[in-house]
Amino acid sequence: MSLLASPFQPEPPFNHAQAARTGVLYCNLGTPDAATAAAVRPYLRQFLSDHRVIEIPKVVWNVILHGIILRTRPAKSAAKYASIWTPQGSPLRTGTAQQATLLQGWLGERGHRVQVDYAMRYGSPSIAEQLDKFKANGVTRVLIVPAYPQYSATSTASVFDAVYDWARQTRNIPELRFVNRYHDDPGYIAALARRIRSHWQQHGKPDQLVMSFHGVPARTLQLGDPYHCECHKTARLLANALDLNKDQYKLTFQSRLGRAKWLEPYTEPSLIAMGKAGVKRVDVVCPGFTSDCLETLEEIAMEGKAAFLNAGGKEFHYIPCLNGEPDWITALGTLAQTHLQGWPTQAAPDAQALADTQTRAKALGAAQ
Repeated sequence: MSLLASPFQPEPPFNHAQAARTGVLYCNLGTPDAATAAAVRPYLRQFLSDHRVIEIPKVVWNVILHGIILRTRPAKSAAKYASIWTPQGSPLRTGTAQQATLLQGWLGERGHRVQVDYAMRYGSPSIAEQLDKFKANGVTRVLIVPAYPQYSATSTASVFDAVYDWARQTRNIPELRFVNRYHDDPGYIAALARRIRSHWQQHGKPDQLVMSFHGVPARTLQLGDPYHCECHKTARLLANALDLNKDQYKLTFQSRLGRAKWLEPYTEPSLIAMGKAGVKRVDVVCPGFTSDCLETLEEIAMEGKAAFLNAGGKEFHYIPCLNGEPDWITALGTLAQTHLQGWPTQAAPDAQALADTQTRAKALGAAQ
């Protein structure tokens, strides 16, 4: 290795006649490439190696992760993924890709000249891959939009970490903007309310609406993570939009990992308690997930349903995520549009000015 080797990734060729472009990167959690143990293992390794997700000293956690979890969990998780896999592949990937395409169209219809793409925090396409692609296409301004309405260090901040890691290896860093949260965004709340009302118009109303959010360790609340508070605000605003009183809905947290205390109440035990208490019908919605995925389609729609019915409940309805709903795409587009303000996304490139710039650059020795 040369002593003069650069610590930065090579820059793509620069074209002085190309106008500076703006990119919007829509980032979701991630998914394995296939519903097999061989594909799940590297995905879990990357996910569970993130210090934002697991705040246990690495010297301790690595023994648990590599000695136990990665030996036993991939096969079990693969079976769960297989139960929701579609001919097109992972529902999370196809759903996130669809949302990015629809967002591109929504912004384009309003005159915004932007390149929209999606990335996964874990798995592919990675955030670094997509940012590299943006740079190769002449993008000099990037808006990062996480698919997480509620901010959490375990999710939102981890997306930002991946962007920072990429920037740390990049010589010419583009302008970067980040959307931290939109848990109380009126468009997001209205889209959720319309999604639920549409379900009720077809199937009637339940005895209880359960709003299930992804869980995180309880200690994160005491350490300053706002996630718990933002979930409660989303639930309150959504209940108000649906004209529900406090006895008609319940907020719960799902997907607990390990034996430590997580945010409570837990979703499945709550469903079991409702079934035993004589609640006949429960509807469950997952407001923190913008695309259907393993946690909604398998953990809630299958496991949650079985738990409730086995406990004596009579009817269980899972209300799908926002996915590609027009109201949600409008809310997402409006959110992106707000954060794009100040960038010249609606201005047409000045072809003559760009040509003049290229002529001057070539006179100084530039290749193009």
